Amino acid sequence: MAFENFPSAETRPPVSPEPKKSDWRTFLSIGLVVALLGTWGYIIWDKSKTKETLQLKDNEYASVITEKDTLQSLLDEATLRYDLLKTTNAKKDSTITTKDREIAEKRSRIQSLLSKTNATQAELAEAKRLIASLNTDILDYKAQVELLRGQNVQLTQEKEAVTQEKIKVEKNLDSVNTVIKEKESLIDVGSTLHASNFNIAGVNERKSGKEKQTTTAKKVDKLRITFDLDENRIASSGPKELYVSITAPDGSPVAVEALGSGKFTTREGEDKFFTHKVEINYTQGQKQTVSFDWKQNANFATGNYKIEVFHNGFKIGEGLRNFKKGGLFG
Repeated sequence: MAFENFPSAETRPPVSPEPKKSDWRTFLSIGLVVALLGTWGYIIWDKSKTKETLQLKDNEYASVITEKDTLQSLLDEATLRYDLLKTTNAKKDSTITTKDREIAEKRSRIQSLLSKTNATQAELAEAKRLIASLNTDILDYKAQVELLRGQNVQLTQEKEAVTQEKIKVEKNLDSVNTVIKEKESLIDVGSTLHASNFNIAGVNERKSGKEKQTTTAKKVDKLRITFDLDENRIASSGPKELYVSITAPDGSPVAVEALGSGKFTTREGEDKFFTHKVEINYTQGQKQTVSFDWKQNANFATGNYKIEVFHNGFKIGEGLRNFKKGGLFG
């Protein structure tokens, strides 16, 4: 029998095969991929959160803008109602003036809050509260205006009644004044004196001092004018002024300013020369004789001299005197 020489059959521990060099690289790659995927996941999650935050802020901003716009509209509406009330308010009193000031201050505060770019919820809440208060103030303002308007209507009616009564009284007064003026005019006219019994004489003054009446023009040195004032029971007693106008034969007024001549106005509104003004002290209801002399520097002319007497602007009497040529040769 032949024997072959075989290796021993005794068991030997198994020998692990050496790992390949490429296995650790695989694990490293897997780890990096996992890490990268985790990073991407975090980035995606973070972006999602950021987007949600931004969306939330956008919503909050839009909500704030909308609320500001709403509050601004409410303020504008309240302001319009207030301005309309102010234009229809016909009267101011201390209450209205105070309320105007309070409303103006409140409106200014509300507008300053709404004008802020980054107004907070607290500031918007304050603006909302102030607008509600402003509306209450405007309602009170309206009530006060209506009260004043009612008072104005009543005062207007009372004023109209007083005006009508005043017109009535004035008409009555005018009627009374007219009657009084008419009576005063009648009394004035009735109290005007009347002159009569004129006597106009030419007086020649002799060297001896004696006087002699003459009708010869060249011998007349002065005029002696005499007339009576008739009885008048309306004219009151007291001083009276009489204007005597002398008209020369040629129609010209005899007036010498140096001798007291001047002008007066008649009742017809005419300015007239007077030769001499006579002042008398009249006694009511009695006849009275007036006499005075008129002496001029120039010679008297031939012809008619007219003497007119005026009182109260009325002519109360007149007389004439004719002077002729004297002697054989005139």
